[in-house]
Amino acid sequence: MVATGPVVPGCTDCPLQPLSGPGRELTHCALVRAAGLLLSVTADHNLLLYEAHSLKLQKQFAGYSEEVLDVRFLGPEDSHIVVASNSPCLKVFELQTSACQILHGHTDIVLALDVFRKGWLFASCAKDQSIRVWRMNKAGEVTCVAQGSGHTHSVGTVCCSRLKETFLVTGSQDCTVKLWPIPKVLLSKSIAPDSGPVLLQAQATQRCHDKDINSVAVAPNDKLLATGSQDRTAKLWALPQCQLLGVFSGHRRGLWCVQFSPMDQVLATASADGTVKLWALQDISCLKTFEGHDASVLKVAFVSRGTQLLSSGSDGLVKLWTIKNNECVRTLDAHQDKVWGLHCSQLDDRALTGASDSCVILWKDVTEMEQAEELAKREEQVVKQQELDNLLQEKRYLRALGLAISLDRPHTVLTVIQAIRRDPEAFEKLEATVLRLRRDQKEALLRFCVTWNTNSRHCHEAQAVLSVLLRHEAPEELLAYEGVRASLEALLPYTERHFQRLSRTLQAATFLDFLWHNMKLPTLPAAPSAL
Repeated sequence: MVATGPVVPGCTDCPLQPLSGPGRELTHCALVRAAGLLLSVTADHNLLLYEAHSLKLQKQFAGYSEEVLDVRFLGPEDSHIVVASNSPCLKVFELQTSACQILHGHTDIVLALDVFRKGWLFASCAKDQSIRVWRMNKAGEVTCVAQGSGHTHSVGTVCCSRLKETFLVTGSQDCTVKLWPIPKVLLSKSIAPDSGPVLLQAQATQRCHDKDINSVAVAPNDKLLATGSQDRTAKLWALPQCQLLGVFSGHRRGLWCVQFSPMDQVLATASADGTVKLWALQDISCLKTFEGHDASVLKVAFVSRGTQLLSSGSDGLVKLWTIKNNECVRTLDAHQDKVWGLHCSQLDDRALTGASDSCVILWKDVTEMEQAEELAKREEQVVKQQELDNLLQEKRYLRALGLAISLDRPHTVLTVIQAIRRDPEAFEKLEATVLRLRRDQKEALLRFCVTWNTNSRHCHEAQAVLSVLLRHEAPEELLAYEGVRASLEALLPYTERHFQRLSRTLQAATFLDFLWHNMKLPTLPAAPSAL
């Protein structure tokens, strides 16, 4: 599923008036007299459809501005997604209807998002050096409930507390990390919708690195914090005092993402050197290194209860890794540019990606489905194999050969041909069986003959089948077979080689016969019998 242009039922009263903030300026307007509608275009590529008489917003057509920088699932059942594109605006989509709500508040490009565990509250940070907390109600309407500022440069990463909705952590280009407590009033259901955003105050500020901080992550127990920086290191901190516990060194270039395992005492780091590393929290040692991306790895996430990893990179690829054996079990190639956004649903059955190609893609985990299909296929193969053995035992060669061809296994078909050739009336049986096949079955049999003919051990079966086809099929019928020209080109050189081998064997046998006759000793006369 690619979300590139959802249509949204409109909001509440929203009179057409000069809009403040970058990207909200109206650039074009057009009156649709027949429908009584007014269409306007904003500077950030959004289309707004108003009623002409009341000037109430009816629908929105949300467009992306260049890159998608981050994506997150929203709602307790992941019913919505929020998208941060190369714009100060956020877009919230309902997955079932593709309805969209455009959120205004930041004054510069939103760089990162994160969602609290229950899914109703989420946070955003931007180049305007601020953070905002948003809340979605049961109707899917989103409002800004808190905002905070204090960083001196762009805020490039944000992470919410994991156990409860108690605090936020942000990282900035000013090389500092800030801890923001969440006021309890934000969690109250009785908060007035028009009361305005609550001002957040940073509880702690810590200078953590010498270069930009690209990623922060809070441990599942809310007691540890990890930071990743352009200085090629990740660091582990104790919360809430922000005490340094260890430094993870080993990457050759800057780090783009850090992530705690949900189950084990393990940290994953993604770097611009194209690798993902796993680290033990107890002794700060590197456990594993995953290599496979051709460019920077931008995001990493644990899935399948911490047994697998998802990674996304600048090469436009999303890779699924099995941690136990360091194996990349799947590569998803659907994006055309850097995949900045990566998030997994609460049930680990879906994943969301957003990239610089302006696309948001929803992925579904089909592992169990594929395993069930594979199991059913194996069971079917076992049943067919048993049926094939029974047919051969009963010498019902026509049905046996047709069943073997339907399995699309050249070796199984070869076994049937060999069984026919062991019959006392081999030639007649083979001829009768092959000629009664359907045309598509004969075409498949010809393809199998190409494979058998390359091996001197099986070339006799191939030549026997070819003999039947050439003797009883008209040339124009053979030439009408699918892929017959390629099959003939493959058959000729090996057939010539087999005949050359037979000629050499015949010459050798003739020579041996000649030697045998010439080496026979003359018969000696019988000894006289004694009288």
